[in-house]
Amino acid sequence: MYLLLANPTSGAGWGKSVTAEVLKELKKLEIAFKDISGTSYESAVLNLRSSLKESKLEAVIVVGGDGMVHLSIQELAGTDVPLILIPAGTGNDFARTMDLDLDSPVASLHYALTHQPISVDLGRVNGRYFAEILSTGFDSMVNERANRMRIRSKIKYDLAMLQELPIFEPMEYEISVDETRMVTKAMLIAVANGISYGGGMKICPNSDIRDGLFDLMILEPVSKFAFLKVFPKVFKGTHITHPKVKILQGKKITINSQAIAYADGERIGPLPITAEVVPGALKTWLRA
Repeated sequence: MYLLLANPTSGAGWGKSVTAEVLKELKKLEIAFKDISGTSYESAVLNLRSSLKESKLEAVIVVGGDGMVHLSIQELAGTDVPLILIPAGTGNDFARTMDLDLDSPVASLHYALTHQPISVDLGRVNGRYFAEILSTGFDSMVNERANRMRIRSKIKYDLAMLQELPIFEPMEYEISVDETRMVTKAMLIAVANGISYGGGMKICPNSDIRDGLFDLMILEPVSKFAFLKVFPKVFKGTHITHPKVKILQGKKITINSQAIAYADGERIGPLPITAEVVPGALKTWLRA
């Protein structure tokens, strides 16, 4: 038995058409499944939690974006029930890390049905799992501003960035990476389990979701002009060659400052925070 957990509102409505396509395919293949999608975030969580108590579950098929991944891993982490992700979100960053086919979501279903799952790492912060990126600094301030806007379009993040940049100032951080401690000023700090966030920004392009380590990216203070010049390079991951970008690795990272943290696009809250890698916590499919 498979469980189907879909968000028809993901990807500005793209999730609805992808869900219909997945339902059609499951029926065509005569695959037994139970739809536990629910009518709200809360009901989806409760449905998933209760359904995982059932026996002989093959996998949970999640149709949606990174928000649905974040929801599902809270329940699937540490279990033997794998996650089949059908990307249908706006950013699809976990799908990018797993090299899933973004142009043909049903291809991800076929791949999962014909290959064995593998185990990947998750991060854990403040009692919550995250799949991709935990961050603080400029991007978190942009998120704070965007979340106060009434605009529903993704453009609100671009507007929030344009409003935040002129007034943003680097902050002082106390950072511990395993046994190493430092104090530094930074514009942005990212703790990476996966590769990207924000819909394809390869903040830590060399991060490996199976190596039991975080990649820590620290952007030290640069001028606003330099920041705008470096920023576009993040989509190719070439920003890491900039002299003000530092990359470290570790299993446990603590960050303290007068700042806010986000993980997988979800608000974690004020610092201090401590993030730890949970090796092999999730079973899913990495396309070879």
